[in-house]
Amino acid sequence: YFLLSNLSLADIGFISTTVPKMIVDIQAHSRVISYEGCLTEMSFLILFGCMDGMLLTVMAYDRFVAICHPLYYSVIMNPRLCCYLVLVSFFISLLDSQLHNLIVLQLIHFKDVKIYNFFCDPSQLLRLACSDTFTNDIVMYFVGIISGGVPLSGIFFSYYKIISSILKVPSTGGKCKAFSTCGSHLSVVCLFYGTGIGVYLGSALLLSPRKGVVASVMYTMVTPML
Repeated sequence: YFLLSNLSLADIGFISTTVPKMIVDIQAHSRVISYEGCLTEMSFLILFGCMDGMLLTVMAYDRFVAICHPLYYSVIMNPRLCCYLVLVSFFISLLDSQLHNLIVLQLIHFKDVKIYNFFCDPSQLLRLACSDTFTNDIVMYFVGIISGGVPLSGIFFSYYKIISSILKVPSTGGKCKAFSTCGSHLSVVCLFYGTGIGVYLGSALLLSPRKGVVASVMYTMVTPML
C-alpha cells in the first residue's frame, strides 16, 4: 500500500498537469498557452509521467519478491528500502524532466505556433524549431529509451520470473490466486507504456495528429483514473 499510495499521488500530479487547463480551455473557448506555461506544463508532465513508470517498475519488483520469495518478503521489502526506491524514482524522474527542458530551451521559439495536442507534447515541440533538430531528436529518443526502456526491461524480467514461479505451483487455485495479484498491475503497465511509447516515439513515424491525441488521452487520463 505504501507503493500504491505513492503511485496514486504521482497519478494525481500527472492528471492535474493537463486536465484542469484543458477544462478551462473548453469553457473559455481558448486554446492559448504562454511559452513559459508550456515549458512548465511539459516539465511537470514528464516528471510525474516518468515517476509513474519508475513506480510501476518498483511495484513489479515488489510482486516478484512477494510471489517468488514469500518467506523473505518482509525482510527484503522493508520500509527503508521502499522509501529509498521511491526517492530514487523521484530523482531519476526529475533528471529526465530537466533534460527534456534543456533540449527544448535550445530551440528557436516564436509566437503563434500550433501544437496538435491538448498539452505541450515534447516530441511535437521539437518540430516547431526553425533550425535542424537532428541532434536534439537523437538525444531526446536516447533519453526516452533509457527512461522508458530500462524500467520496461525490469518489468519484463520481474514478470518472467513470476510466471516461471507460478507455473511450478501444482494447484490450479494457487495459480489463479497468484495471477490475480498481478492482473491489475500488468493491465496498467500495458496501457501506460503501450500508448506512452507510441506517442513519444511516434513522431518519428509521422503519427497522425488525431491518433496521437487519442493515445495521449489513454495514458494521461484513462490510466491515472484506473
